[in-house]
Amino acid sequence: MGSAQPDDPSVPEVGVGPWEGAWPDDPRYDPQLLEHGDRRNVADRFRYWTVEAIVAELDTRRYPVHVAIENWAHDLNIGSVVRTANAFNVAGVHVVGRRRWNRRGAMVTDRYLHVHHHASAADLAAWAAAAGPDGGRLPVVGIDNVPGSVAIEGYRLPERCVLLFGQESTGLTPEAQAACDVVLHITQHGSTRSINAGAAAAIAMHTWATQHA
Repeated sequence: MGSAQPDDPSVPEVGVGPWEGAWPDDPRYDPQLLEHGDRRNVADRFRYWTVEAIVAELDTRRYPVHVAIENWAHDLNIGSVVRTANAFNVAGVHVVGRRRWNRRGAMVTDRYLHVHHHASAADLAAWAAAAGPDGGRLPVVGIDNVPGSVAIEGYRLPERCVLLFGQESTGLTPEAQAACDVVLHITQHGSTRSINAGAAAAIAMHTWATQHA
């Protein structure tokens, strides 16, 4: 059986069509979107807004947690982590390693985030050393089920911190582990050695949110 076509009436359209009635007199609105409709993956309150207007509004209420992920093999999961970081409106996303990363899973959500690059975990640690309030240090919290890691369940995460994730399958590199103040693991109860990196990032960000958001 073939897949449904984009013009198939049985497939619901995402977003909204062209603006009906007089256009709003508000600089946040994008004339192109008002004319042609807004099919982007954004919350309804941001329909027809320009990217710049959405970023400016999100900047007024970003949470003081950063998300970092190692990028050594163009891992598709990086995009999923970025998309989740957007959902939790984090202060910034940090790509560690290769500058170019696989954006497919992000579904364009990186446009609404502040994305930074660090060539190595040591560079990330150097940035975190002076990125806190008044030039203070942001703790780096690794997420991986390595020997010596601590269960995230019941652990009080710092309100201001960097959550650092490794790549799918390989996890945090030894250099990344050395840059961490603590490494936490998500307790598992089945036979698999580890859970998907994107899923682990979502659990960790939600854990932070339940404690501080």
